[in-house]
Amino acid sequence: MLKRELEVFLQSESVEIVKQAAANLTIRTYAVGGSVRDLILQRESKDIDFVCLGSGIKLAKEVARLVGPECSLAVYKNFGTAAIKFKEFELEFVGARKESYRQDSRNPVVEDGTLEEDQNRRDFTINALAISLNEQDFGQLVDPFDGVRHIAKKTIVTPLDPHITFSDDPLRIMRAIRFASQLNFDIEASTFEAIMATKDRLSIISQERITDELNKIILSPVPSYGFKLLFSSGILALIFPEMHDLQGVKTIDGQTHKDNFYHTLQVLDNISKETDDLWLRWSAILHDIAKPATQRFSNKVGWTFHGHEDLGARWVPKIFKRMKLPLNEHMKYVQKLVKLHLRPIALVNEKVTDSAIRRLLYESGEDVEDLMILCKADVTSKNPERVRKYQANFIRVERKIEEVEARDHLRDFQPPISGELIIETFGIKPSRVVGDIKNSIKEAILDGEIKNNFEEAHSLMLKLGVRSGLTLK
Repeated sequence: MLKRELEVFLQSESVEIVKQAAANLTIRTYAVGGSVRDLILQRESKDIDFVCLGSGIKLAKEVARLVGPECSLAVYKNFGTAAIKFKEFELEFVGARKESYRQDSRNPVVEDGTLEEDQNRRDFTINALAISLNEQDFGQLVDPFDGVRHIAKKTIVTPLDPHITFSDDPLRIMRAIRFASQLNFDIEASTFEAIMATKDRLSIISQERITDELNKIILSPVPSYGFKLLFSSGILALIFPEMHDLQGVKTIDGQTHKDNFYHTLQVLDNISKETDDLWLRWSAILHDIAKPATQRFSNKVGWTFHGHEDLGARWVPKIFKRMKLPLNEHMKYVQKLVKLHLRPIALVNEKVTDSAIRRLLYESGEDVEDLMILCKADVTSKNPERVRKYQANFIRVERKIEEVEARDHLRDFQPPISGELIIETFGIKPSRVVGDIKNSIKEAILDGEIKNNFEEAHSLMLKLGVRSGLTLK
């Protein structure tokens, strides 16, 4: 334990108040779990868990009384826990427990227990650490499973038999991989073997909880590590078969396509260097998701994946629905980027036209910068010269986008002429000709034939109306 960090932790306002509350109630109390682990790892943590040999709810109420109105208390009687929001911290309180499980459920039978029994039920040794807040041994670290040594070795190990640990609560399988990915730790060999042996037990875990852990893996500093663990353990095939199916290569007549699974992981890592946005990272995961379904071989051109961007975009809603991801603007955003991810690549040459840029701006709207981030991340060639050339061309396209946008204002483009105005001008009913005129005006603007303003669009509307046999009202 780092002495200075421990002193700062023990002297913090939150810990001092909990210590005082525990003394008032004569309840033995400990800081436990992730906050202790993060203290040793020198990682910032705003969540502190406390376990006491008694009622966690009673302890939390005493803490709330000492703090006064500047904190908020939430009590969860069914779970025997309570939580307090105090300044920037989340404090959670629970009584020490022991648990037993049935084979068909991850919901344990919970009974009051000792500190040792509470530590026994923890998922990993690095999360089974406790610091005493009691007067007689204040600040003493309780580490029954060598968690500090495992932190030093950067290893994920279960406190007890890993087969029992994972079978009792299969969500711990996902948590093991999530912690390995977040902390860049290894999973100890027998622990990983147990993950593979018990992975089918994930079927009793709700999709929401699995997806929550998956999202945390995606938000890891180097998310490919977590996905490689998911793949090699066999879990990815169970929870995300479309991504699992990206793996593999075929060779015909000496021509081999790249492994789209490992390409996708490289794109994900590339984009993760640029953004912490979960949904932009999801767009990297899904950008080539339909390649296996569109894979074809031609003697003339070799391997092709024509239309994978369109099919992939159509797959996004069903994947989001199955994974219990939000079916809202986030889904539409990912769908848009998947659909458009090849468009800027097609523009990386000297002859890129204003018209092509206008159409890209029209379709991508406010997400054009994110689309360019995805496209640049999609360059995974091992040829440095090719990468340099692509990146230089992307810079050229970005400059062209800035020029066209500054001149034509096409981001979030709304046609200057509405259908209502066409109907009113020519005294006609809603009909196909109204849509045709609107579309012709849009195309004329995108092709640069007229400027994106009301005057030129209105003049063209009148000409198109006459050409269609309409008369002014």
